[in-house]
Amino acid sequence: MKKTFLVFIVFLLTLVVGACSSQKSNTASEVNSKPSKGETKVQKIIVGTGTQFPNVCFIDKNGKLTGYDVELVRKIDEKLPEYEFEFKTMEFSNLLLSLETNKIDFIAHQMEVNEERQKKFLFNKEPYNVFPLHVTVNKDNNDIHSIKDLKGKKVIVSATSNSAVFIEKYNKEKNAGIEIIYAGNGPDTTINQIKTGRADATITTPFSVDFNNDAVDAQQKVVGEPLLNSKVYFLLRKNETPLQEKIDEALVELKKEGVVGDLSKKWLGADYTVNF
Repeated sequence: MKKTFLVFIVFLLTLVVGACSSQKSNTASEVNSKPSKGETKVQKIIVGTGTQFPNVCFIDKNGKLTGYDVELVRKIDEKLPEYEFEFKTMEFSNLLLSLETNKIDFIAHQMEVNEERQKKFLFNKEPYNVFPLHVTVNKDNNDIHSIKDLKGKKVIVSATSNSAVFIEKYNKEKNAGIEIIYAGNGPDTTINQIKTGRADATITTPFSVDFNNDAVDAQQKVVGEPLLNSKVYFLLRKNETPLQEKIDEALVELKKEGVVGDLSKKWLGADYTVNF
């Protein structure tokens, strides 16, 4: 009887030791399976951006997604070990809908504040540069010198862009008589329409003009004074306050370190972070 009891005890001890060993093994496996950012639980964040905005978010000659907004997001990601940012690219006109339908978690695409966006979405609080908008025409156009010369002219912009929001509002409030058309693909791009004279002007930034002239011989020039120097932000869903706060904390640090200004100089040609 004693022998049987001892065998039973040994059997139980074997089970306990085996269970403990199994628990240790599972825990180690969980730790080892975590991303390299450390032991903090990592949440994946999908960042919506585009591929057609020169020097801001575009595909370079090596097929890499890069530009000012893209590289800034990567620097913010390095500051936030609890998050892992992953880019999802799409047409600019699809970004807001993708954010609204939870296909992405925030937008990095030089987003200015306007009333419609404020109603639906959440902007982070710390701007990361100003967005200088100018009237832009073909280099041989000597008739248009400012926005006042656009009456009766065709102005091409991308739908829902900062430029579109500005010129639509200006046209309505000033009764300016501008014919606004919207860019498409192929022969209907802004560059092609300005180059061929099918459109008279566009509203864009000096750094976009410089890039397009160098990259594809866009033959454009900026005219007149800046129309707008709006601050730009990242755009999130209304319920993403924790992520908003973390992004702002990282941005403040990166500004103090000089990283944001250096990225602006590299990609935009000047420090557009100094006018806050």
